[in-house]
Amino acid sequence: MMHTLHITERTGKDGVLHVSAPLGTPNAAYDVVLVVQPKGVTPSAIAEAGAWPPGHFDLAGSIEDETFTRPPQGELPKPLEIE
Repeated sequence: MMHTLHITERTGKDGVLHVSAPLGTPNAAYDVVLVVQPKGVTPSAIAEAGAWPPGHFDLAGSIEDETFTRPPQGELPKPLEIE
């Protein structure tokens, strides 16, 4: 059975993070996946830091009119034949 633990820990004065996960079964082997993210990091903070291009998380909007239907788009032209 897989467990998902969400814990918040602090690094020590030496910058090392020590993680303790109480699982209750002594001498058992586990596969562990550890994802570390600084506390308070949001997509907008990542964008401000330059990791994402400006406007990456801006939304284009939406249509709230339930009667709106997409008009026919027509047909694509036939592809060119390459010899």
